[in-house]
Amino acid sequence: MQNIQQYIPVTKAKSELLELIRNVKDSDDTIAITKNGVPEAVLISMKKFDGLIETLDILADEKAMKSIKKSIKEAENGMWIDIDEVL
Repeated sequence: MQNIQQYIPVTKAKSELLELIRNVKDSDDTIAITKNGVPEAVLISMKKFDGLIETLDILADEKAMKSIKKSIKEAENGMWIDIDEVL
């Protein structure tokens, strides 16, 4: 799991919002916005947000998760298929 790279007070975030957005987009960092020293919100890139939503969709799909768990268990037990068998 990725950590938060920066914590910034909401008053500073308001005055630097455009720069924060540019930084998040270019670096893919995560910035926590604090109020009275307590993290209240997170600023992330759209790319990272889309990835999180896609991950949540997969985790919510029972059929997909069952298949993924089965595949992981088979891999752990050394049940691999040779590439020539697939093609």
